Amino acid sequence: MFVQSLKFIDAHTGQRNQITVYGQESNRTTWRMARMNLAIRGIEANLGPKHGDTFHEDLHPDLRADFILANPPFNISKWGGERLENDVRWKYGRPPVGNANYGWVQHFIHHLAPSGTAGFVLANGSMSSMQSGEGDIRQKIVEADLVDCVVACPGQLFYATQIPVCLWFLTRNKAGNGHRKRKGETLFIDARKLGRMETRVHRVLDPEDIARVADTYHAWRNHGGAYEDVAGFCKSASLDDIKAHDFVLTPGRYVGAEEVEDDGEPFEEKMERLTGELSAQMAEAAELDEQIRTALGGLGYGV
Repeated sequence: MFVQSLKFIDAHTGQRNQITVYGQESNRTTWRMARMNLAIRGIEANLGPKHGDTFHEDLHPDLRADFILANPPFNISKWGGERLENDVRWKYGRPPVGNANYGWVQHFIHHLAPSGTAGFVLANGSMSSMQSGEGDIRQKIVEADLVDCVVACPGQLFYATQIPVCLWFLTRNKAGNGHRKRKGETLFIDARKLGRMETRVHRVLDPEDIARVADTYHAWRNHGGAYEDVAGFCKSASLDDIKAHDFVLTPGRYVGAEEVEDDGEPFEEKMERLTGELSAQMAEAAELDEQIRTALGGLGYGV
C-alpha cells in the first residue's frame, strides 16, 4: 500500500518528499520485509523501532494522519479486547471482545487528523452486525457524520479467503477540505456485479471496473462533479435515510434494483404470452417423457 501510494503521487505530478509514511506490523518477518521493500524503492518510512501489536502496543500514539490505508485481518476473535476496557480509542463504544472489527475502525478514527480521510477493507458483517453492541457503535459513528462512502465488493477477490468484503471511507471533514460540502450525506456503491472470474475460485477487477467505482466517488465528492444516482449501483443517502434502515450500511439497501429496459410490451400482455409459452413447453416436455418411456419399454426396461 505504501509503495502504490507513492507511485500514485508520482503519477499525479506530486512531490513524494512532502509525504511522511508511518506504519505498524505485528509479525516480525512481515515488518522486516516491509522495511526492506520501502528501502529498496527509496521511500523513507517510520514503521516503528520494532514489530508490535497495534491494539496493545501502539507505536505511534500521538500520530494524527491526513490519510490512512489499511487492510486489517477480518473478524479476529482473540485480540485481547478484554484487556482494553477503558482504552482512549473507544470513543464510540467498547468493541466486543469476540470481534476486533470495530476496534480497527475506532483505531483508525482515533489516528485521523481533523481533516483526515481513512480508507480500509473489512468483512461484510461490519456493515450490518448488531451483535455485542456493534450496531450501537456503528450508529454513533454515522451520527458523528464520519462515513463518507461504503462500497460493497464481489466475493472471491482474495486468494486466502473467498468471503466478500467492503470498503469503508471515513472523513473527519465533510465541510469542504478542497471538495464540495457534503454534510449529512453518504455515498453507497454496490460493486458486487463487477469483475470477472479469472479462475474457478478467483475474481479480478479490471481497470475499467476500478475506474467506474473511483470515478463515481470523485464525481459525488468533487465540485462540479456530474454525479447521478444509478439504480442498482450507487445512491447518495442522507442521515435520515440511514436512520430509516436502522443504521445498517449495506449498499444494497440503498441503491435499489437495477432498472430493466422497457421493451414496450404491456405487463398484462407479456404475462399472458409468457404463461402460454410455458404451458406449451410443459406439454412438449410431457410428450417427450412419454416417448422416452415407450422407447425404454421397447428395450425391455420398465419405467
